[in-house]
Amino acid sequence: MWFVFALLTTFAWGGADLFYKRGTDSNDPYSHLKIVVMVGLVMGIHATAYMLIKGLTFDPIDLVKYLPVSAFYILSMAIGYVGLRYIELSIASPVQNSSGAITAILLFIFFPRELGIMHIVGVIIVSLGVIGLAILEKRAETAELRANNVHIDKKYQISFLAITFPIMYCILDGLGTFADGIYLDELKLISEDAALIAYEYTFLICAVASYVYLKFIKNEPFQIFRERDKGCAAILETAGQFFYVFAMAKNAIIAAPLIASYSIVSVILSRIFLKEKLSKQHYAVIVFVMIGIALLGLADEL
Repeated sequence: MWFVFALLTTFAWGGADLFYKRGTDSNDPYSHLKIVVMVGLVMGIHATAYMLIKGLTFDPIDLVKYLPVSAFYILSMAIGYVGLRYIELSIASPVQNSSGAITAILLFIFFPRELGIMHIVGVIIVSLGVIGLAILEKRAETAELRANNVHIDKKYQISFLAITFPIMYCILDGLGTFADGIYLDELKLISEDAALIAYEYTFLICAVASYVYLKFIKNEPFQIFRERDKGCAAILETAGQFFYVFAMAKNAIIAAPLIASYSIVSVILSRIFLKEKLSKQHYAVIVFVMIGIALLGLADEL
């Protein structure tokens, strides 16, 4: 069942990525905080509804217990939101999309377990495919800018700012997923329900803090109900988080790199809804990753 949850997470986060792209304004210096507000608001609503529907009680100690994991995730996501403003200038490093593979390696080193050959091959294929996709995306982006006679200042391509976002995202997200694997799968330090609620309420706290900063310190106009793209992204992000927790609780070492392939879904959706062109290499990589995913699903059934 973990495989189904992982796939649902992949599709949800791939869809969220599409709306993040549509909802990010490169000219708005507070765009990343507005996304934090929307995501935190939706997650807070979901956590409350989830508790009421399932008859659960929230223990504030769980929020503190799970805080290291929440902090890694939320900080990496905030950095990712900031990086969206610089995507046309940054080098969009494939490192950012390799956090799932890093997590799998860390879990295998610190919590070794026997893996079947199909699991290993599947993880390698998916990880290489994600990295290959990121490289193709960067090449396509650079080619389009040159075709439009857009001068790309070298200081933006190789600056510390440009390379910092993907590297920091990769490290923080990889560490967060690694910690999640320890909490939910390896040591069972917290239940899936408690982890989900603790994370979503932590994100809600960050959202409230961001909203207060925007409205009362920066006097930034921000109307929540007009932020449709950010709202759709927040809903899909929350849906993905719901399935993600249960996938990681069952098989973290395999689920992590599989879920990292959500960028494939994002590319396909961008082709459909944003009319972005895909090369033959893009389609080849997509098929390559799908083969890896199919191997993981087959291995889970054997």
